[in-house]
Amino acid sequence: MFPPAVRPAESVLRRKPVARALPRHETTAMQMLLPMHIAAGGMAIVLGAIALLVRKGGTLHRRSGLLFVYAMLAMGTSAAILALRKGLADGNVMAAIMTVYFVGTALTTVRPASPWTRRINAAALAVALGLALVAVVGGLRGLDSPGRSPGGVPFRTIAKMSFVLATVLLLAAGGDVRIMRSGLPRGAARLARHLWRMCFALFIAAGSFFSIRERVARVLPEPFTTGWMRALPILLLFGAMFYWLWKVRRRPLPIV
Repeated sequence: MFPPAVRPAESVLRRKPVARALPRHETTAMQMLLPMHIAAGGMAIVLGAIALLVRKGGTLHRRSGLLFVYAMLAMGTSAAILALRKGLADGNVMAAIMTVYFVGTALTTVRPASPWTRRINAAALAVALGLALVAVVGGLRGLDSPGRSPGGVPFRTIAKMSFVLATVLLLAAGGDVRIMRSGLPRGAARLARHLWRMCFALFIAAGSFFSIRERVARVLPEPFTTGWMRALPILLLFGAMFYWLWKVRRRPLPIV
């Protein structure tokens, strides 16, 4: 799910794990799960783009946003199951859990407070702190690891990305702590929390697809497989996110 350049836990286990032989019924289930994962990821990118571009608070935004959440949860869950075949140290496991965390907390942000949402927020805080710890440990080990990963990326580059992800997760965890102490924010702060978490989850999905040229080449024509064209959707995503963050700070939009 995550490209080789941003697998924060890849340096934790540098030896290639020994694959476990699966029974035939498990192999068939895994073969069925991969197309479902790809389909969910493609739907998530399209639905996320729609929700980001349309008028906020409208019917299309609400429906596309909710479908985006379902698609992201399906993508993240299937990615975790597929990645667990290689072991817990596989970077895709962490990426999948991150996806579920950001989408889940973004959704509860715009839902009325209830015992159900409070339990989710408490569990989400533990998940964020755990993921941040894994990213920090992976980053520290990557700094002490010369050479390159099996994907050809220097371990020190992976380490730097691990520290970036750890910083994002710690900031997110800080927001979770504030919610548990003071309740959900109101107005622009509430919308901003919802917006940036949804966008970061979309970044994980889009980055997983556009970062690998072979994946893009299977779907899009050759001109769209260059480095700059594959980076363009990511740049547009963050540009749209910062635009809406600026706009909701100026004039709060309806809560969806």
